[in-house]
Amino acid sequence: MKKSIDLTQGNMKLHIIRMAIPLILGNILQQTYNTIDAFVIGRYASELEFSSVGVSSSIMNLMIFVIVGACTGISIIFSELYGGKQINKFRTEHFLVLTLGTITTLCISILAVLFLMPILHLTQTPPEIMNYTVSYLRIVLIGLPFVFLYNLYNSLLRATGKTSMSLYILLVSVAINLGLDLYMVGTLHMGIAGAAWATFFSQAVSAIFSVLIFYIKLPDLRCCKDDCKWDKSLIQKTLHFSIVTSVHQASLYIGKLMVQSAVNTTGTEMIAAYTAATRIEGYANSFGDSGAAATSVIIAQNHGAGKQDRVKKGFWDSLVLLFSLGIVCSIILYLVSPNAVTLILGHTYGSAYQNAVSYLRIIAFLYTFCFTGNTFAGYLDGIEKVSIPFIGAAGHISLRVILSWIFIQDYQLPAVAFATGIGWVLVNLFWSIYQFAVSRRA
Repeated sequence: MKKSIDLTQGNMKLHIIRMAIPLILGNILQQTYNTIDAFVIGRYASELEFSSVGVSSSIMNLMIFVIVGACTGISIIFSELYGGKQINKFRTEHFLVLTLGTITTLCISILAVLFLMPILHLTQTPPEIMNYTVSYLRIVLIGLPFVFLYNLYNSLLRATGKTSMSLYILLVSVAINLGLDLYMVGTLHMGIAGAAWATFFSQAVSAIFSVLIFYIKLPDLRCCKDDCKWDKSLIQKTLHFSIVTSVHQASLYIGKLMVQSAVNTTGTEMIAAYTAATRIEGYANSFGDSGAAATSVIIAQNHGAGKQDRVKKGFWDSLVLLFSLGIVCSIILYLVSPNAVTLILGHTYGSAYQNAVSYLRIIAFLYTFCFTGNTFAGYLDGIEKVSIPFIGAAGHISLRVILSWIFIQDYQLPAVAFATGIGWVLVNLFWSIYQFAVSRRA
């Protein structure tokens, strides 16, 4: 207990900043982890293999973010229990999530492999990259249980305020992934299959390290024999939170898959452009997502401790911080877009380059709305209103899909960028109206 952090006391802004910095660095590393495959394949393999990474990543991210979403909901429960000093329940929740989550993830992994071909046909994957995509996904989907273990123990560490631990784990994992990618793809010429095996082994290492660090650093929070029991109320709460937050994340990535499907209809050059642009965009998203994660943990700890004044202050402090950060990220993204696209694609010409740069520069003007939306999502999750962020996100992604399909043939990737920005504006409006209505009732 003494080795972890009590977020129910002290300066809220400093807590948010202190928690968010390791999360930001970790998310940037995670984006680097995701970008390494595209970077290495872009230089040592064919353009078709590079395009298949974009299609594969969209599908893989759907599976991963179902898991990440579930763990996000579970981390709220862990944070509340820790903030309320309910350590026995914390350990029981640990047992329940570890057991139920492992079984569920194994089922997802098996089903994803069995139904891979129908999924690829549903997303209108071009025939010329079908074999490469299947080769990559069959390998990385087997590693989904490792993804779950890493995210579960990352949630446990985050709920106690120890966000820096996950950063160290990712550093090791990214180094392994890069080394194996260069060796398997660059030296052994294994192509996209080599990149998939590099991802698999690095995920396994990150999962093992996460479990070891938790058990070594936080021995008082281990689930022991007496904690291994089926608590009905905890199971119900766990299922509610994990299902809603996983469906929330899944809806976002199903939407992105549908946007990817629209992009796929425009040919491999546009797929390459979208792959490069979304890799770069992911780095900017890291800042807002980290702010939301830090906000939800701090809000949940104080909510669990019954400190409602600190809950309200946490919301406003987060809103100010993320609004300011959103402006900075928007400026940087606009300025670095050409060089960043060149780094990913390896050239400064052609339709793929022009569309990727246009997409990023349009998105840059609208990024502040993405960041303020993250504050609302983190706050509402932290006070157990997990359904509200889901409703807002579902509306945003639905609009994004519809507008992208309508306009992409005429306006190419800029249409997707405008659709995304309009969705952010409207979801902020929805959450603001909800927050205002709740405040007036209170």
